[in-house]
Amino acid sequence: MSEQSLPRVQVIVGSTRPGRAGLPVAGWIAERAEKHGGFEVEVLDLAELDLPIMNEPNHPRLRKYTHEHTKRWSETIERGDAYILVVPEYNHGPNAATKNALDYLVHEWAFKPVGLVSYGGVAGGTRAVAALKPTLAVLKMMPLTEGVIIPMIATALEGEGQDRRFVASAEIEAGAKAMLDELARVEPVLRQLRPKG
Repeated sequence: MSEQSLPRVQVIVGSTRPGRAGLPVAGWIAERAEKHGGFEVEVLDLAELDLPIMNEPNHPRLRKYTHEHTKRWSETIERGDAYILVVPEYNHGPNAATKNALDYLVHEWAFKPVGLVSYGGVAGGTRAVAALKPTLAVLKMMPLTEGVIIPMIATALEGEGQDRRFVASAEIEAGAKAMLDELARVEPVLRQLRPKG
């Protein structure tokens, strides 16, 4: 990243299900990140990336990738400076595609902040977030205390099909702003811990 350029935040759509709520939620938080003005924003959709269940023969810490999909994923994540994971809750935990995408890599994630946007039923995805945090910590990422919790997601969606959009409450909008402010504040500090070059 050059002195003049903004840090790149990658919004990762975790759900891969047809008709998923994650896509309109990711569109909403990506729009808020762009309006924030502190980031260059890139949306990564795990449904489009279509990573198979982890199939590399070598441990990711070695970076001896054998598959093209892994090499592409490594290059993509390497160029990110911060992340926003948009995560559903399935059976009191995160969905498999999100965990799988994290498990493919090690060094590429390190010393980068991550904001969590979770959604679900009454709990709003909080159990998925709690289950993900140990994984994020061992990857040397910094999950922010500030996050966005969206309970009863079905009631906050309007429209049909591709036109479906997420409509946030004032409290959720305030949570998004706090998370983005913290991402912008923490990212330059963590960047100094990352290897140069």
